[in-house]
Amino acid sequence: MTKNLVLGWEEWVALPGLGLPAVKAKVDTGARTSSLHAFSIEPFGRQGRERVRFGIHPIPERPEIVLYCTADLVDQREITSSNGETELRYVISTPLRIAGQEWPIEISLSNRETMQYRMLLGRSALSENMGENITVDPNVGCIQEALSDTLYDDIPKAVEDRRNLKIAILSREPDNYTTRRLVQAAEARDHMVEIINTTRCYMNIASAAPEVHLDGRKLIGFDAIIPRIGATVTFYGMAVVRQFEMMGVYCLNSSAAIGCSRDKLFAHQLFARHGIGMPVTGFARSPKDTDELIKFVGGAPMVIKLLEGTQGRGVVLAETKKAAESVVGAFQGLKANILVQEFIKEAGGADIRCFVIGSRVVAAMMRQAEEGEYRSNLHRGGKASRIRITKEERATAVKAARALGLNVAGVDLLRSDTGPKVLEVNSSPGLEGIETITGKDIAGLIIEHVERRVRHVRTDQRKKRSR
Repeated sequence: MTKNLVLGWEEWVALPGLGLPAVKAKVDTGARTSSLHAFSIEPFGRQGRERVRFGIHPIPERPEIVLYCTADLVDQREITSSNGETELRYVISTPLRIAGQEWPIEISLSNRETMQYRMLLGRSALSENMGENITVDPNVGCIQEALSDTLYDDIPKAVEDRRNLKIAILSREPDNYTTRRLVQAAEARDHMVEIINTTRCYMNIASAAPEVHLDGRKLIGFDAIIPRIGATVTFYGMAVVRQFEMMGVYCLNSSAAIGCSRDKLFAHQLFARHGIGMPVTGFARSPKDTDELIKFVGGAPMVIKLLEGTQGRGVVLAETKKAAESVVGAFQGLKANILVQEFIKEAGGADIRCFVIGSRVVAAMMRQAEEGEYRSNLHRGGKASRIRITKEERATAVKAARALGLNVAGVDLLRSDTGPKVLEVNSSPGLEGIETITGKDIAGLIIEHVERRVRHVRTDQRKKRSR
């Protein structure tokens, strides 16, 4: 037998799919479409699963309560309001809960800031509940359960916190594995993601209101930036990250930390300051000091590195003293800055990539160089395998990332007779190799770290304002 549900001309409803436990709605059978207050409406997602993100002040009397919601985007429709104005609106689908009953409805999004009710419940939403015969008594209000705005007090850090984030990935390679995985992981957690070409950004450097622009529009409203800065655009990329930092946006790796990691000499000086194990390293400018430089690292064989080299490029193994003198002389003749390092023979052409997020190593793999090759980079034909690292190696990797100020880092270690040695720390480590080898959802762990840090930053900001 079909039940009969009687509603008043106003009722408290819940929209659990949007994280809204209580909204007072006007029940209007004269309106066909339901409407919900929304601002900063931004569509996103991929074809086949379009989404929309928007902000809402659910309680008119408590403007300090601000939530950001994400929902499936159903359509864009022209909707005529009661005053005869037609507006193109986004339409979403989400569950409605009222009087202990729950069913999916379609709601259009519109700014109702000046209206008494944050939600209008139209007749189509009432007819969509096929399990009830619903009638509306226009003479009474709030017949059903009277919800309270105090329900928002039970949502952890609801005030000003964003349940769904707007994240930018700074990358010039939108289709590479790492960028795609970060987008997938963020969207799986209902975050809005935009891939921004770092070199296409331009900046308005003003003390009062610093801005970043792209293609004629101002980039605003971002909660977090994930920098994927290539080595060839380090200087400009750092400037863009720094500008977002000036705007108060959380950056996963700061511009200063990226700069430290890219300056190999400075990075090794920081490792030395923090007592972190590394191959004995020398640096000199004058050709007159070559003999002393070679003595510093214990003589040949030795490794000679360009400071600007990446992925194993610009790295030479000099097996004899004569070869070392020739290579150092050639680089110095080209005015190139180089480091010389001792060769860790016992490593056997293998190194360990530790993937650090926050204060822990979340994954590790061993990379073994091809026979006759000493560089183990996967880009140079190295083979990767899973490995269980030691407690000392784990602590060294975390300490190295922390010394440079990096929240996410790929730390490359060598196993030596005297303990782990840090070779290099990458501020934009790739995910393909290590996710494939370990089977871990590292992209998801990165997004989870971003969520925690953004909420921590917002908590600190609220504390400062309350002082």
